[in-house]
Amino acid sequence: MSTKDFVEKDYYKVLGVPKDATDAEIKKAYRKLARENHPDANKGDAKAEERFKEISEANDVLGDPKRRKEYDEARALFGNGGFRAGPGAGGTFNFDLGDLFGGPQAGGGGAGGFGGGLGDVFGGLFNRGAGTGPRTQPRRGQDIESEVTLSFTEAVDGATVPLRMSSQQPCKACSGTGDKNGTPRVCPTCVGTGQVSRGGSGSFSLTDPCVDCKGRGLIAENPCEVCHGSGRAKSSRTMQVRIPAGVSDGQRIRLRGKGAPGERGGPAGDLYVVVHVGEHPVFGRKGDNLTVTVPVSFTEAALGGEVKVPTLGGPPVTLKLPAGTPNGRTMRARGKGAVRKDGTRGDLLVTVEVAVPTELGDEAREALETYRKATEDDDPRAELFQAAKGA
Repeated sequence: MSTKDFVEKDYYKVLGVPKDATDAEIKKAYRKLARENHPDANKGDAKAEERFKEISEANDVLGDPKRRKEYDEARALFGNGGFRAGPGAGGTFNFDLGDLFGGPQAGGGGAGGFGGGLGDVFGGLFNRGAGTGPRTQPRRGQDIESEVTLSFTEAVDGATVPLRMSSQQPCKACSGTGDKNGTPRVCPTCVGTGQVSRGGSGSFSLTDPCVDCKGRGLIAENPCEVCHGSGRAKSSRTMQVRIPAGVSDGQRIRLRGKGAPGERGGPAGDLYVVVHVGEHPVFGRKGDNLTVTVPVSFTEAALGGEVKVPTLGGPPVTLKLPAGTPNGRTMRARGKGAVRKDGTRGDLLVTVEVAVPTELGDEAREALETYRKATEDDDPRAELFQAAKGA
């Protein structure tokens, strides 16, 4: 809502209530009109939709006792419709009330003699604070981004690691004032707010950081030789950062309030840590589950048996291998995976890999020859060729 709309629109007329209407009367009128003009009850009716927006806007102001009081004061000051031109000028001046009362000239006796109390009214109305005098605003500290490399085990179990960071800190030489004498003055351009307004389309105005003070609201008469008047200096520090268990490679962790300190009582920024995870020679990872490939002999796969499987950082587990287990089959050891966010653990996925010996002794070769003769009528590729012929 623009300042022009706030002053020129008659919200009492929109709701059809007198200016001395009670809160209950305003509420009753709003509910009645809202039901009649609600988009759900007037599908496809653009006029009803626009009317509903006007009604809601009026209720937002008149339904709030504080905003209603400010609205009444504003309209009383400006003659229920803004400043009118003098005889012969015609029309209404189109201006931004914030520019009139929010700038450096607001407190003086400028054209028309307005000042003082008007600024107080419009300071609350438009959050510009024009009548409160020059003041500097707290500034939030900068966000910092850093990187850390963890071992595979540290990423699974969590770790506390030292992290060296460089950021802009309050200059120690001038105590963050930017002035070597410690007495900076309020910026006359932005009156200590750190922001300036510039005209936009219609009656809107936009705010930008003040170029003279670079958004600080203060200007150093005698710039500090260390920070050159900025009040900030580059500083390095080492802090212990706790990386939670279960982080994955490339994950970006946000640590609130661990970034650069704020200025003038402002909150600190955040620290973002990008985690890189090294590989493990045995284990892999799929989400909250760990993976491992376990070689088994042909006889273990064919006849079945019990197989010991290593776990990450714990004692091995024993899995029962069913007879006739094919190569590549995956089994599950529950609760032996990575730590989840709720503190529980995922599983260890064990993939069987049948190991084919590269060298055979005489007895082993003779036994395999005997096995081949015993199974020479069994063709493992028969179904393959049958399926290919059918296709």
